[in-house]
Amino acid sequence: MAIQRPRGTQDILPSTVGYWQALEKKMRQLAATYGFQEIRTPIFEDTRLFLRGIGETTDVVQKEMYTFPTGDDKDKTFTLRPENTASAVRAYLENKIYGQETLTKWFYIGSMFRHDKPQAGRYREFHQFGAEVLGSQSAVTDAEMITMIVQFFQSLGLADLNVEVNSVGCPHCRPAYREKLITFFEPKKEELCEDCQNRLYKNPLRILDCKNETCKKLSIGAPEIHENLCEDCHDHFETVKKYLTIAKVPFVINPRLVRGLDYYTKTAFEVQYTPLGAQSAIAGGGRYDGLVEQLGGPHTPAIGFAMGMERVLLALEKQDLLPKPEEEKKAYIVALGEAARQKAFAMVTALRSMNCQVAMDVENKSMKSQLKHANKIHAKYVIIVGDDELQRGEAVLRFMDTSEQETIALADVIDKISSLVKG
Repeated sequence: MAIQRPRGTQDILPSTVGYWQALEKKMRQLAATYGFQEIRTPIFEDTRLFLRGIGETTDVVQKEMYTFPTGDDKDKTFTLRPENTASAVRAYLENKIYGQETLTKWFYIGSMFRHDKPQAGRYREFHQFGAEVLGSQSAVTDAEMITMIVQFFQSLGLADLNVEVNSVGCPHCRPAYREKLITFFEPKKEELCEDCQNRLYKNPLRILDCKNETCKKLSIGAPEIHENLCEDCHDHFETVKKYLTIAKVPFVINPRLVRGLDYYTKTAFEVQYTPLGAQSAIAGGGRYDGLVEQLGGPHTPAIGFAMGMERVLLALEKQDLLPKPEEEKKAYIVALGEAARQKAFAMVTALRSMNCQVAMDVENKSMKSQLKHANKIHAKYVIIVGDDELQRGEAVLRFMDTSEQETIALADVIDKISSLVKG
């Protein structure tokens, strides 16, 4: 049996990679508009980064990480990054960015890895576009980040978006709320799913986010965190809602929205595309004011988001909105005979040095086959050179869109093609 790609991964072939490139271009433009700079972190990190950063009780850490020996230290392991916020914070600390600037705005585009059940738009190797703001405690920053995401989806033409927001409190008000949840769920413990039984005393907020239908029913009537916020968290959340309204971003409050990572504080949010069904979230994030300090740095308020690129592309495909890549103008040189091929090779080399997309046949195929190939690669201009043309110092220029032809001097081919392709 032939070797196949690992389950939960995909080959992004030339026929579809243009959609990815167009999406990435829009993402980079959006990031620049909002003042973000790109960061690229290692694809694997010290496992302890994710244990401390994401939280040992999360599904990501307990079930979904790809962890392997370092090969250097038997007591140490590496993990393929399941998300990029922890890596960004590690880079922020390791490179002492906090001592160089008071506000840091980073974005990233890259592969993440989680051992999850593959399904439509969800893979074990998946790609995320995300952004982090480190150094701002303002609720206006939260509203700005949510607005940024919504603006991006609207620029793609996506409709049927649902923005959900919540506050998950902070270390001052969450402990009391946590005890209320434990008190509420303890009498129902035996009816909860196995995961939620394990979460009850470690992280009861996660029970509210459980997808098990029984757990959903058992959580009806549970205390809601927005009713248990401290004054600071309450005021922060009110400001977020006020500025989202100013930005004309429609939203709903979802008191069950807690996200799946332990580092979130105060604002949590998701953007959902409802036609995707049960797995409708295409972007999400929240504030993580304690994470930098938790990983050994100074107290640094922060907020971030990430969106799954596969999910976004699936949503765009459902609405027939896949971004069309910009079609580059291409040229093709048809060479008939060895002498013509040598001349064509020299012209192709010169044109490529001028960043022109140009191709030629090197297999001594017939003129018909070469023109067929020119059509296949969507060449707009074809130069035909044979022995007769060489003797006359001429070449035939064919415009493929109209099939019109004209004769030009061989010495003018490079300038002519360069001006057509670039112009």
